[in-house]
Amino acid sequence: MTITPPVREMIRQAIEKLGGSATNAQIRDTIIARYPDVNPGTINMQMNACTVNSPSRVHLPENARPRAATDERYDFLFRVARGQVVLYDPKQHGAWEILKDVDGRPRISLSEDTIDEVPPTDMQQIDGPDVESSQAQFLFSLERHLRDFLAVNIGSLEVAGAPLSIYANDAVQLGIEYSTGVGLIDILAVDASGDFVVFELKLGRGPDAAVGQLARYMGWVSRNLADGRRVRGIIVAKTVDEKLRYAASVFPDVSLYEYSMSFALEPADEVDEK
Repeated sequence: MTITPPVREMIRQAIEKLGGSATNAQIRDTIIARYPDVNPGTINMQMNACTVNSPSRVHLPENARPRAATDERYDFLFRVARGQVVLYDPKQHGAWEILKDVDGRPRISLSEDTIDEVPPTDMQQIDGPDVESSQAQFLFSLERHLRDFLAVNIGSLEVAGAPLSIYANDAVQLGIEYSTGVGLIDILAVDASGDFVVFELKLGRGPDAAVGQLARYMGWVSRNLADGRRVRGIIVAKTVDEKLRYAASVFPDVSLYEYSMSFALEPADEVDEK
């Protein structure tokens, strides 16, 4: 009696037979040639589930919880172009994982430990309905750079007329992605009087999530670090819309700031002829 393997194993066998790189159609045709009773829709669904950089993979039960993409049963494909995948290699494609966003929903992410080591063309290959998730991944990367820029230049920032500096506790934990019992604070700073300032960077989050998360961090700092000192909060956003203004208006110690960026190209000097 012939034992029929799980569809995900059929997919692995097919791409290995095809040399480790194939189109979705080639994988389907290879499977159906050997297992003609398999539903093509099931093949498509399982290919998506096993592709580490496919945002919609989180809708499958095996990917609904946070985990590193290290399970050989489910994490063996990487999308390199529309409708084309290769065997996943963490050394080449980076270490991918499934995380929960601020609303508790699962999403894929490239590990921060490898995000700068992966070629831009490999960062995330998305097509069709996954465009929104691709934009979210871009915002995630941009948020990291914005956080680092603010941290480096924190001394030039003033809140209520007072210069700021990065907070450091007795354990020499710097206030950059400061670890708390309720999550990571983007930037935790103090002013010249020793009062605390909590920064929340709002790039891909809605106003309710941003304000709620900031309030949670401010509450934690007030209870665990402030010792009677004032705790203010700052939300940094590209654009402060009316919804965010209303959400923040009931918190007197929360301020809203907009950031702007510019980019220019200048022609390089030509080589002097001798």
